[in-house]
Amino acid sequence: MAARGKSDKSTGKSNSFPRLVRGLSAKRQEVIRPLLENPRKYVLYSLRALAKEFQSAPATLLRIAREMGFASYRDFRSYLHELAIAQATPFEVLESSAKNSGVEGQIEESLHRDMANLRALRHSLDLKRVVALVKKLYTANFILILGGDMAESLAYFLEYNLTVIGLKSIALTGAGQISHRVRHVTGRDVVIAISYRRGLRQTVEGLRQAKSRGAYCVGITDSSISPVARYAHEYFLTPSEGPLFAGSYVAAMSFLSLLLVACSNYRRTRTLAILKEAEKEQRTGFRWYTET
Repeated sequence: MAARGKSDKSTGKSNSFPRLVRGLSAKRQEVIRPLLENPRKYVLYSLRALAKEFQSAPATLLRIAREMGFASYRDFRSYLHELAIAQATPFEVLESSAKNSGVEGQIEESLHRDMANLRALRHSLDLKRVVALVKKLYTANFILILGGDMAESLAYFLEYNLTVIGLKSIALTGAGQISHRVRHVTGRDVVIAISYRRGLRQTVEGLRQAKSRGAYCVGITDSSISPVARYAHEYFLTPSEGPLFAGSYVAAMSFLSLLLVACSNYRRTRTLAILKEAEKEQRTGFRWYTET
């Protein structure tokens, strides 16, 4: 769900399992810790099967889940699913994909997952929140986009197209870049952090520093338990599940595209004037290949 970046015990949502187990007794922490450290292994277990695996009573495990803040075992299992996604390594993703479907079967699965991710994005997206973000982008002094490693291309895509329509943006993809630049942000700046799974350290630290300096911070990630979601003022979820070891970024690109559509149409006359000024170069400029 695209939601505010807060922990919500009523729905079983939380952002960090050390926080969840902090209120448990030492004995109960030891019972639950293997489950939280290896969620992929247990995420499909029923409560009864899980109790058998851990040589415990179903009622005991349910009480532990409720003490951690989950209203039901179903909510707890949903959390395990998000945790499994966040902790997944490229090896685990590829190793767990269907082994007997062949290459064509894997291609079909990739398309299926991408379409499912897009449907999940559409189902969760609050368009009013997108428009509200666009308004903040237009009033921002600077828009800083943090995104290293696999998210680097997403950061540059967003920066380039915001610049085309006249919004002052800069993509920061290196640890040094991020550290030095966010040191100078103010309450008039917007910082967008893009990171998936457990969250890239340089991106999360940059986000935390920017927030402490008063910038309005927005997260784009794939899980409500991501540290990007935890430290942003608000976040948007773009699911990344799929058989590709690197993760699927189809939903992420779709979200950036719709954000840019909203930006370009928010002040449509202004955008058209900017694009009209660049039109001659777009038609005949030196960048384009011409047959001689």
